[in-house]
Amino acid sequence: MSDKTVLLIGASRGLGHALAAEYLDRGADVVATVRGSARTALHDLRDTADGRLEIEHVDITVPEQVEALRDRLAGRRFDLLFVNAGITNPQEETSADVTTEDFTRLMVTNALSPMRVIETLGGLVGPDGTLAIMSSGQGSIANNERGGFEIYRASKSALNQLMRSYAARHRDDTRTLLLMAPGWVRTDLGGPHARLTIGESIPSLVTTVEAQKGRAGLQYLDYRGETVAW
Repeated sequence: MSDKTVLLIGASRGLGHALAAEYLDRGADVVATVRGSARTALHDLRDTADGRLEIEHVDITVPEQVEALRDRLAGRRFDLLFVNAGITNPQEETSADVTTEDFTRLMVTNALSPMRVIETLGGLVGPDGTLAIMSSGQGSIANNERGGFEIYRASKSALNQLMRSYAARHRDDTRTLLLMAPGWVRTDLGGPHARLTIGESIPSLVTTVEAQKGRAGLQYLDYRGETVAW
């Protein structure tokens, strides 16, 4: 991947940080974003990346910041735009008791804002490139037989629906479109009891993303490359 350029949105910690590290390990040049101004693990990674990691700042829930990032990157081209952003809510919280404020916060962060990033920054990716968003297996309606994380599930299902609408509007687009499910991973979001480690998920997920290069249209895949039921 020595000639590959990656724009990674949301990489200060967890899965995003691991994605940045994996692409760097494979030889890609990476532009990765953080939300605030505080030093993060991504800054430590930059110190060891031999100039192949740039850090940008953006809060994807603020459209003006996304537009400003596009303007800063104007004239550059990327092989991959990967939007990794997400928050969760307590597992037991349901539509019966979630506050309107918390419901709105999850929907804006997990569904609307990633799609705004795709709409705003997608033009930075060439016709043979890839647009990917980190979804979740919990966004699958067909596979929801246990409940739990009700609002988080709904936000990821909404994200998937919006991405399908995007694909329908751009059915002649030659780029690869991906919704990726990383599995249940031990991160701040996934919690300490998750089934997978980052090392079990992210390298396989990156391999799956790269294997889809050149395949136009939208796919909803897990980290092993298996199709997830809508």
